[in-house]
Amino acid sequence: MSAPSTHSLAPLRPLTVRDLTVVFGRRTVLDGIDLLAQPGRRIGLIGENGAGKSTLLRAVAGDLPDIAQVSGTIERPADLAFLTQEPPFADGDTIADVLATALRPLREAVAKVETLADGLDDPAVAEEYAAALDLALAHDAWDADRRALLAAEQLGLDHLAPDRRVGSLSGGQRTRLALATLMTRRPQCLLLDEPTNHLDDEAVALLVAFLRDLPGVVVLTSHDRVLLDEVCTDLVDLDPVGMGTDGRGGRRYGGGWTAYAEARAAARRRWEETFAAQQEELERLRDAARIDRSAVAPGRGPRDNDKFIHAFKGQNVDRALARRKRDAERRLEEAERSQVRKPPAPLRLSTGLTTGAPSSGLLVTVRDLDVEGRLRLPVLDVDSGEHLLVAGANGTGKSTLLGVLSGRIGPTSGLVQVGAQRVAELTQDPLLPDLTATAQATYEAAVGPDLAVRRPLRSLGLLHPREHAKPVVLLSVGQRRRLALAIAVATEPDLLLLDEPTNHLSLALVTELEEAIGASPGTVVVASHDRWLRRRWEGTELRLG
Repeated sequence: MSAPSTHSLAPLRPLTVRDLTVVFGRRTVLDGIDLLAQPGRRIGLIGENGAGKSTLLRAVAGDLPDIAQVSGTIERPADLAFLTQEPPFADGDTIADVLATALRPLREAVAKVETLADGLDDPAVAEEYAAALDLALAHDAWDADRRALLAAEQLGLDHLAPDRRVGSLSGGQRTRLALATLMTRRPQCLLLDEPTNHLDDEAVALLVAFLRDLPGVVVLTSHDRVLLDEVCTDLVDLDPVGMGTDGRGGRRYGGGWTAYAEARAAARRRWEETFAAQQEELERLRDAARIDRSAVAPGRGPRDNDKFIHAFKGQNVDRALARRKRDAERRLEEAERSQVRKPPAPLRLSTGLTTGAPSSGLLVTVRDLDVEGRLRLPVLDVDSGEHLLVAGANGTGKSTLLGVLSGRIGPTSGLVQVGAQRVAELTQDPLLPDLTATAQATYEAAVGPDLAVRRPLRSLGLLHPREHAKPVVLLSVGQRRRLALAIAVATEPDLLLLDEPTNHLSLALVTELEEAIGASPGTVVVASHDRWLRRRWEGTELRLG
């Protein structure tokens, strides 16, 4: 049966969040958040690590843990899908199982429409038919099977056996499978948490086209600045500067990342200028409130025959003085009440990433490297002090190469020589050994007590001091990655290996990290899919695959 022509398609609904507050124990993650997302709007959530971006998505999806204390109201479209950073597939499911699960409600909707079509004379059947038809039309259900096959092919899943278990897939393959289910289903409200993680350029291009084409609501959080420029109609800053994105304390900005970054910097400058001007005015008013009689009637004292007149005038002086003091104190009180708060010093990366190269010449030599089933590389030479970008599609061995250079992965065959004195590696998913330990204790255990004293965690500018005493389990994914980066750079390596270093980090830190990489005197090898970083890379590049 082909799709019937009808005008009964139900209108798309907005997503509305009012005064949302989320508390975990004593920690308030979100406080009084309002959000309105109309159909056709694609909203990007931005802010520092720990600002509550993922928490807001989970709250909207109804996916918060039981320990969360939630207040406020959320009105969401019934047809909602949520792509988390780790797609929630069971390891034992097969690729065919996952796709069939996505297709099942659409196939059932089509079957229901066909079954009910012969009984439309009955009002109850006609009403049920209309509801089923709305669902089928909203999801273009008659085209769902074709979309599923096309999505699998476009996302490079068609060469994988349908009976392959999800647990055997790479992170990139799992994310692609999740995208295939979304492209098949076409939900009316779509939430995405870091959707471009593990995706190469071709997959990201498909994602961008899909999101632009969705008629419903899209809310996403991403470190991918190009994605924010290409997809988002609005940005909402969950950690805005004091005067907001509009100069009046607002959180929302109409437009993408590039324009927003400029507007945010301008808002910060206005805040600092306003604060400085107000402090000058406050100091002037405080001086005025401290005036005495000499400031009101300066000059001589009474002469012998003028004491009565001077006393009379002195009373006038006292009254004038009192009036001026009351006026100055009133204006001072008003100014203090209306002053903006002092702009807090932003958390900034305040350390170099590497030490200088110990010597000139080759630091890394690779010949005929083979890691069975993962990587083959005939030759690679990296000079001391060189900055190398390793690029390539998912599965070409970028992470494997960095693991071989760090000594974490042993080669099957071939020659690998690394002449660095100190090698540090930031992996995509750093393993912190004890999640119950505090961030400070984890740092000290990793770098050793002497280095922790010489280069304390607070000196690196990577993790806010208020997070140092928190157990690692309470840190956000981005904060844990900041901690892992702090451990890596604390040792002052002369060879630094960074695997997808911009993943999960706040956009402000990402910019600083890119600048620090460019300024590093030591050797840096970066594996990245980040299009913003790659388009601005000034070092050498190795493309795998």
